[in-house]
Amino acid sequence: MRHKKQVFVVGLDEFNLEKLQRLPEASECDFHSAIDIQEMRGVEKLDIKALIAKAFERIDKHGSIDAIVSYYDFPGSTILPIIADKYKIPAPSLESIMKCEHKYWSRLEQSKVIPRSIPAFKAFDPFEKKAYQRIELIPPFWIKPIKSYRSFLAYRINSEYQFNEIIKEVRKQVNYIAEPFNYLFKAYNLPHEFSSMEETMIAETPVTGHQCTVEGYVYDGEVIIYGIVDSVTDGMHNSFTRYEYPSSLPQEIQFRMADLARRVITQAGLNNSPFNIEFFYNSTVNHIFLLEINPRISQAHTDMFEKIHGVSHHTIMLNLALGRRPKALEYKGDFKIAANFMLRTFEPGKVKKAPSQKEIDALKERHQGTEIKVHVKAGMHLNELYGQDSYSFELANIYIGARNQKELIDRYHDCLENLTFDIAYDEPTPIY
Repeated sequence: MRHKKQVFVVGLDEFNLEKLQRLPEASECDFHSAIDIQEMRGVEKLDIKALIAKAFERIDKHGSIDAIVSYYDFPGSTILPIIADKYKIPAPSLESIMKCEHKYWSRLEQSKVIPRSIPAFKAFDPFEKKAYQRIELIPPFWIKPIKSYRSFLAYRINSEYQFNEIIKEVRKQVNYIAEPFNYLFKAYNLPHEFSSMEETMIAETPVTGHQCTVEGYVYDGEVIIYGIVDSVTDGMHNSFTRYEYPSSLPQEIQFRMADLARRVITQAGLNNSPFNIEFFYNSTVNHIFLLEINPRISQAHTDMFEKIHGVSHHTIMLNLALGRRPKALEYKGDFKIAANFMLRTFEPGKVKKAPSQKEIDALKERHQGTEIKVHVKAGMHLNELYGQDSYSFELANIYIGARNQKELIDRYHDCLENLTFDIAYDEPTPIY
């Protein structure tokens, strides 16, 4: 009997496990949890050392490992190369991962190869009394942690007064990720200039335009781009309202983005790894700006790839982890266009009613391929939601496929009309 490949997942969850199990390669693989999603998301404290030890214990107890994968941001993507190094299995180096994920280090590397396509930036210590003066950027500018995810603690700053108010909240929460992230620098002998930094935040001048994400991978030093996804925001709060695939950008702009991606990925030294890079295309000045690099697939995009290609881009991630060159994605899906809609609200409050399973099932039956993930339930307060951006609360994800964009939007509006959310909003508070 042929031995099945033993594949461990950092951040295993039910939604992505189902995607993995539908892959053509799934018949030759057994999937196991190195770390469960509940152990690294929504926890009071991120103990990286303990999570790594737990992963080692599970793998050793199982007895063998052929591949390690993760489709989640920190700590998933950073724990992966540490596990791979111990068991001598394919993966990118920890240093190359950190060159992508440490926002300040990443900007320094980007400035060496694409200096005209990045904003002005400055690292700063949020606990310093004269932090605002140290930034030396004229408002408006963005501030964000040097390591973060899902726009956690990211704010657009329009004045010194606003900065001084927001920094109070930043000081309360910034070390939640900064401390465990910095632990890795010290524990794994990464460059001292970054492990010794007091600065845990970065300020950047705004970049605007058509936002999108380039999905690609590196195999044996060769950088391949296989898809570009549009990111649509609400316009007022800069919160995402949907991801849409394929991109509507002109081919020439997509080719230019792919070229920039190849340069920065090569500069970071990333190899044998998937990645996604967020870009802005400003049509007014006909220029592309790079926002950030993520050395993993975007799990928020997987359903769209499955709808368009007939297989999710988990296949890219899995084949790389098994040491193979991924196959080209073919257009064998049921739809021509697909989106991941993020249903949001922008004020805190208590949930009185969430959509019933009957409502969800009726929509799934009416619209082929539609999937709905509701993140709230009756009785909970929206402040209990974990990992939200600084301006909104994500109530649900609605995954829809269609023949064209009009049908896509029509199906979404039908979902909105037939999903019942009732929220008792708190008394209004000042918006900075």
